[in-house]
Amino acid sequence: MHRRTTLQALAAVLLAAVCGAGPKPQAEVGKPAPDFALKGTDGKTYKLADFKDKTVVLEWINRDCPVSRARLPIMRELARKYGKKGVVWLAIDSTHYQKPEKMAEYIKQNQLPYPVLMDPDGRVGRLYGARTTPHMYVIHKGTLVYVGAIDDGNNRRAGQRNYVAEVLDAVLAGKKPPISRTRPYGCTVKYKP
Repeated sequence: MHRRTTLQALAAVLLAAVCGAGPKPQAEVGKPAPDFALKGTDGKTYKLADFKDKTVVLEWINRDCPVSRARLPIMRELARKYGKKGVVWLAIDSTHYQKPEKMAEYIKQNQLPYPVLMDPDGRVGRLYGARTTPHMYVIHKGTLVYVGAIDDGNNRRAGQRNYVAEVLDAVLAGKKPPISRTRPYGCTVKYKP
């Protein structure tokens, strides 16, 4: 009996390792956002704690994901618009095989007005529970206020509901966000196995 239990426990551990399961994400809406420090493709280190009095948008990105690429014009437009209002926009790439040099080329080609932070071991992605590219997080003065999709997935500009814009408009006006969680969509984050 003891041998069977030990083998079952070992099988569960191996299955979790193969499937990419790790520690439970620590990012919860309404609670302090987990701190991190990551190096950007620009060579600078970015610490979330440095923006504790600001509104921060975290965008999980993957240059190889067609959904992430398709939403890039929306991200670029929002980052510029809300950057003028003091919002900090940071993209995070948890793709295990991605190289900073390739991402730097991508940033330049697509004229991204925000840094991309490299997370090749997936530590920060797993800490936040990022599942897709894109997967969006809005942090207001250190507290996580939104987790989910950038928008409702409607590909027509007219009638598209942008969740992140709604949340940013609310928190910048001193109001409670109209939504705190939606289901993200896109490619899966390509974590290191």
